[in-house]
Amino acid sequence: MVLEDGTIFEGTSFGYEASIAGEVVFCTGMVGYPEAMTDASYGGQILAMTYPLIGNYGVPQSEYWEGERIHIAGLIVSDYIDTPSHAQSIMSLRSWLQQQQVPALEIKDTRLLTRHIRTHGTMLGKIVLDDEDLPFYDPNLDNLVAGVSCRQVERLGEGDLTIALIDCGTKHNIVRSLLRRNVRLVRVPWDYNLFDQASTFEFDGIVISNGPGDPKTVQKTIQTIQIALERAIPMLGICLGHQLLALAAGGDTYKMKFGHRSQNQPCLLNDSKRCFITTQNHGFAVGTLPPGFAPWFINGNDGTNEGMIHHELPFFSVQFHPEARPGPMDTDWIFDHFLARVRIEKEARG
Repeated sequence: MVLEDGTIFEGTSFGYEASIAGEVVFCTGMVGYPEAMTDASYGGQILAMTYPLIGNYGVPQSEYWEGERIHIAGLIVSDYIDTPSHAQSIMSLRSWLQQQQVPALEIKDTRLLTRHIRTHGTMLGKIVLDDEDLPFYDPNLDNLVAGVSCRQVERLGEGDLTIALIDCGTKHNIVRSLLRRNVRLVRVPWDYNLFDQASTFEFDGIVISNGPGDPKTVQKTIQTIQIALERAIPMLGICLGHQLLALAAGGDTYKMKFGHRSQNQPCLLNDSKRCFITTQNHGFAVGTLPPGFAPWFINGNDGTNEGMIHHELPFFSVQFHPEARPGPMDTDWIFDHFLARVRIEKEARG
């Protein structure tokens, strides 16, 4: 693997035999590699896992994935285990990677790689096999959301509340978490016009999902959110959705040095001593809160914003993943909090 600053890490290929370029990031999670690899928020990224043993429990059936396919561009591990042992395993990680055409390298010093990124910041890189060189590629220059969002409107579940889910690369457990709460869910593409009278449907609230890349490239979703803000429609933003809500309301975002990608990020409820342990996967963050919003959560490690809430109107967003998968379920209550406010707003409208 070659980094854009010229640093080279040699390793052994155990995935698909092809060279690939992308943005090199690291995740410190000890479990959950199938969920992480199928999370669309990793689109365009070469993922280095810091936990040394990867592949030891194989790959489960697709119902346990967080997307329809592997979304990472490439995988870096320290020790690949080719003899999985788990009751739900249906294949080895090697077979899965080769089946889905994703390159992977086993390099012994992922600690050195991680420390290099922490010191110098996230950087571009490429996995080069058999001298098959290729140029570096910066995925954040493209609208990655357009490549991972659903293509058609999908209707799921039944209930007295209808929630529009703007799919920017949504994890499946966001869908599961909402459906478990007995709502009618309508999943729409990132650029779908919710307010076009010719194609719209009635809904009581909006959830803006997670997704990959720079939020400022997702202008059509931002425009939709701006209309929803003007009409005071209840909204919950998750991860990228948090950033998009901030931009639509007049705030600003920035690229972090190396981001948050783990299952143990401490988030403090603002103006309290209550701390929640959260799953996160993002390289951008909200730097300037929009007018009318207050901080909702603050990161206990670096003080970055982890959520915002409007002073009066029903707008909420969190940078972390309340649906987890993988990780702790400490903040699953966020969905209940949002839906309770949606119900209040619906009753107030009569």
